[in-house]
Amino acid sequence: MAAARRVGGTQGGGRSARLGRWSVLAWMLAVLLAYSTATRIGLTASSWAQLPGDPLLLGRIFAVGWLYDVAFYAYALIPVALYVALLPERWWCSAANRWWVRACAFATLYGLGFVAVAEFLFWDEFQARFNFIAVDYLVYRREVADNIQESYPLATLLGGILVVTVLVERWLWPRLACSLRSAPSAPWRHRLAMLGLLLVPAVLAYAGLDQELREFSPNTYAVELAGDGPYQFIAAFRNNELDYEQFYATLPDDRASALLKREIEEPGASAPPSAPYDIRRFIDNPGQPTGKNVLLVMVESLSAEYLGSFGSAAGLTPFLDEFADQSLLFTDFFATGNRTVRGLEAVTLSIPPTPGQAIVKRLGRERGLWSLGQVLRVQGYETRFLYGGRGYFDNMSAFFAGNGYEVTDETGFPAEHLGFKNAWGVADEYLYDVALDAADRAHAAGRPFFFHLMTTSNHRPYTYPEGRIDIAPGTGRAGAVKYTDWALRHLVEQARTRPWFKDTLVVVVADHCAGSAGKVALPLEGYRIPLLIHGAGLEPARIDTLSSQIDLAPTLLAMLNLDYPSAFFGRDIFKIPPGQGRALIGTYQALGLYETGRLSILRPNRRLERQLDPESGAPRVEYPAAPDAELERAIAWYQGASRVYAGGIDRWPGTELAGRR
Repeated sequence: MAAARRVGGTQGGGRSARLGRWSVLAWMLAVLLAYSTATRIGLTASSWAQLPGDPLLLGRIFAVGWLYDVAFYAYALIPVALYVALLPERWWCSAANRWWVRACAFATLYGLGFVAVAEFLFWDEFQARFNFIAVDYLVYRREVADNIQESYPLATLLGGILVVTVLVERWLWPRLACSLRSAPSAPWRHRLAMLGLLLVPAVLAYAGLDQELREFSPNTYAVELAGDGPYQFIAAFRNNELDYEQFYATLPDDRASALLKREIEEPGASAPPSAPYDIRRFIDNPGQPTGKNVLLVMVESLSAEYLGSFGSAAGLTPFLDEFADQSLLFTDFFATGNRTVRGLEAVTLSIPPTPGQAIVKRLGRERGLWSLGQVLRVQGYETRFLYGGRGYFDNMSAFFAGNGYEVTDETGFPAEHLGFKNAWGVADEYLYDVALDAADRAHAAGRPFFFHLMTTSNHRPYTYPEGRIDIAPGTGRAGAVKYTDWALRHLVEQARTRPWFKDTLVVVVADHCAGSAGKVALPLEGYRIPLLIHGAGLEPARIDTLSSQIDLAPTLLAMLNLDYPSAFFGRDIFKIPPGQGRALIGTYQALGLYETGRLSILRPNRRLERQLDPESGAPRVEYPAAPDAELERAIAWYQGASRVYAGGIDRWPGTELAGRR
C-alpha cells in the first residue's frame, strides 16, 4: 500500500490514474513521437543549406513526417496494446509485471536512441532515411558492424545512448508506474473495445498510406526528411522489386517495343526479330579479332569530380590524371545508379536500371543472363571476377558465377596478399597483386583473359596501409581517393613489366559516385564518373559522347573486333552519332533518360517529370500530365527493360530460367 501511495502521488499521477493501464500506451506514444521529432529536427538542421528556406515546405516536411511516425508506431504498439488489453488484473498489478514493464520500457528507450543515432550516421553517408541500403546492411551484419566500429567511436556512441536512456527512463517511469497500481478493473468488453479502437490507425495506415505522400517536392532532401526511418526501412524490405507496369507510366506494347528497337539500332547490327521486346540481334564488328586481354578495374565511389582531368584542383589523383593523358578519356560518361550492384549490373549485363533492387541481388533470378562474361567466354577468354572483399556480400559471387565468370574473392587470396584488411576487404594493392598473378597464369596457358576487378578501399572507414601517401589513413575520403590513385599506379607499373601488357586493354571505371544526393531528383553530378581505356596502339583522345555504363560492354567488344550475338541494351559509343548520346540513370524508384539539355524522369504512381537544363545544377522542373515524344522514349527504355528481364529474353542460350517469373 505504501508503494501504491508513493506511486499515486507522483507528477502526472492523476492523469495516469484516470487512464488506468492504457496510460502505458499514451506515455510510450508520446515518447516515441518525441524521439522521432527530435531526429527530424536534427536531420533538418544538418541539411538546412540544401533546403529552399520556404516555411510552407518546412511545415509540410513535419506534418507529413508526423503522419508517417504515427503510422509506424500504430504498427509497433500493437503487441503492447494486446498485452495491456488481455493481461488479467491480478497479474497487471503484480510486482513481476512492474519489473517486466520497466525492463521493456528501458529496452525500448535504448532502441529508440540507437535508431536515432543510426539514422544520423546513415544520413551522413547517404543523405537519406533508411532504404534498400539499410536492408542490405541488416543482411550483411558482419561487414556493416566492422565498418561502423572502424569508422565511428562506437563505445562513446553506445555509452551516450545509455546515459540518455537512463535520464529519460528516470523521468518516464513514475508516469508509467501509476498505471500499474491497484485500480478499478475495466470489464473485458471495455478493454476489447479499446483494443479494437487502437487497431484502427494501423488498419488505416496499411490501407491508405504509401510512399506517394512524401513526393510533394522536387527537393530530395525535403522528401527524405518527411519520411520516418523505421517506416521507410519496412517499406524498402517489402518493396524489394517494383512491378513496372503496376507503378509506372506505360505505352502499348507494340509502341514501346518499336521505340526500344529504334533506340538500340546501330551500324553493323542485324535487325531484331519482330516479336515484341525481342532485342536479340547479331553484331558484326569489322576487322580480325585482336585477341587482346582486358583488365577492367571498377573503382569504388570514384566520382569524376575527384580527378584533375575533370577540373579538380585538390591534387588527389596524380596518376589517373597522367594516365588519362595516355588513354581514351570519356568525359561525358554516367553511372546508372548510386550503388555498387547497379554499376556491376550495368557493365556486366548492359541493361538499364529496373525499378526496385538491382538484378545482382534478386536471389534465384540473377543467373543465366546475357552477360559480357558469357560472350567472351565462348570466344575463348578466361573470364574472371576478382573482388577485394567477401563475395557473398551483395550476392556478387552467385551473380558472377551464374553468368559466365570464375570468381576469386578475399577468401581465396593467398596469405601473402592479405597484408591489410578493413571491414570491407583487403587494400586495393593486394587485390591488384592477385589479379596480376592470375593474368600471368592465363598468359602462360596461352589464353586471352578478361578480368573484372572490384575494389573496396575508397569507402568508409577510409583506411589503407601506412606510408603509401601523405594523408594519414582513416582521416576521410580525400585520403582514400589518393590511396586509390596510388594503388592504380602500382597496378599499371607492375603490369607494364609483364609480357602480356602490350596486348592488353586496361579499363578504369567507377561503380558509382561517392554521393548522389541533391536538391533535385537525379542530380547529374551525382552520376558523372570517369572512364579511361588504355592500350598499345590506341591514340590518346577525349571522347565527349554522352553515354553510360550500359554502353561499356558493346564498346569493348567492338574494340576487340569481335562478332557476337547480343541482347544488350547498350551501344558502341564510337558509333553513336554526334549529338545523339543519352544516359540511363536512376535510383531504386526514379528512372531517368538524360539527353543534353533535358532529363526525363519516371516515378511510381505513373508520375512524370522533366528537368530542363539539368547541367546547371538548378534545373527548371516540369510535371507533364501526359507523355510527349521524349517521355515516350524514356518509357520505352524502362518498360522494355522490365519486359525483357521478366520474359527471359535476356537469357543466355542454353541456360535455364533459374526460377525467374
